[in-house]
Amino acid sequence: MKIKEKISFEEVLGTTFKIRVVEAIDNGRAALTHYIHNHTNGVSGFYKNEALSHIKRALEVKFPKESIDYNAAESALQYIITDFKQDIPFPPPKEHKFTFIDLFAGIGGFRLAMQNLKGKCVFTSEWDEQAKKTYEVNFGEVPFGDITKEETKKFIPDNFDVLCAGFPCQAFSIAGRRGGFEDTRGTLFFDVAEIIKKKKPKAIFLENVKGLVSHDKGRTLSTILNVLRNDLGYNVAEPMIINAKEFGVPQNRERIYIVGFRKDINAENFSYPEPTGEPITFADIKERKEVCVKYYLSTQYLQTLINHKKRHEDKGNGFGYEIIPDNGIANAIVVGGMGRERNLVYDYRLTNFKPVTKIKGEVNREGIRKMTPREWARLQGFPDEFKIPVADASAYKQFGNSVAVPAIQATAEKLLQTIGIK
Repeated sequence: MKIKEKISFEEVLGTTFKIRVVEAIDNGRAALTHYIHNHTNGVSGFYKNEALSHIKRALEVKFPKESIDYNAAESALQYIITDFKQDIPFPPPKEHKFTFIDLFAGIGGFRLAMQNLKGKCVFTSEWDEQAKKTYEVNFGEVPFGDITKEETKKFIPDNFDVLCAGFPCQAFSIAGRRGGFEDTRGTLFFDVAEIIKKKKPKAIFLENVKGLVSHDKGRTLSTILNVLRNDLGYNVAEPMIINAKEFGVPQNRERIYIVGFRKDINAENFSYPEPTGEPITFADIKERKEVCVKYYLSTQYLQTLINHKKRHEDKGNGFGYEIIPDNGIANAIVVGGMGRERNLVYDYRLTNFKPVTKIKGEVNREGIRKMTPREWARLQGFPDEFKIPVADASAYKQFGNSVAVPAIQATAEKLLQTIGIK
């Protein structure tokens, strides 16, 4: 049938019509945005059927008395493409040099780095709903969900150049075994390996916490390298611990990078990037204006931190809060524990000491506050144009879990040179 009234992109995404969010709807939103971003290339074929199904569902919600068929959905899809003028901070490059997929995407740190190098993202997945919200407002794409599900994997296109993944670290059951592909079943790395095995990208770029080196007495990393090199046949350089502070951000953040190349690619000339040597301190990324009083510690909470630190010092431990001077660099920003308290700062510009949240005691007069989410974003190399659409608690979590964009970009540049992309 022919629908006389148009349906907008926002309506189809379910922002106007509150379509019940189930897995099919979630995949539909992701497929639609992926299709729109790829409708001029062959990748679109992986997304079109699900995109049409989603549009059909949206039309049925908007026009409950009409009989909706796929011809109506096709017409609506063409209208949406023609009318699509989404204003996003980080659109894909108009002329791309390579393609990549973004697994365990978080809020898009890998994507920012790869797009800066003229890369086109053709698939992305992330399970956390708040992170997906941030990803969508900045890149105009809804990530697919749980990558461990076949329903999600079926959307991954063929013939992309680079697989990017900041996958979580898990121990493998390898007692008495050789530590190969089958031994990783039930872990998230198994899903990454399965995708590599099936899609055979030219290169892979994996990122993980420094602790992966010693995780399960080194057996976890050993298994990963064995699978990549022997089971999957990739030339994998020795993993490198790279510190974000050496690539232009004032944060002491060490992460392990694993870079590998398909066997038909000459990888002999690959090397990890050299530090930039660019001197940078917290003062370079500090808020330029007075910060809201909500970021300042109360007198009671500050005293609690002082007491807590003293108890640990009395036991010979170095655990506790830390105040970063303007001419210093931050500790690694992390989620949970003392993540924020180990990165307190002095800021004497506060003029309004009236609390805007419930606190015990008064706002401290020593100028001690937490860093803001925007400062955490800058510590990870995210530009100020990057939108933060979520509450502070989610924002801290998202930036704490993200990658340091400049370090990723420097490494990716070396990777791309190796596969012949300049």
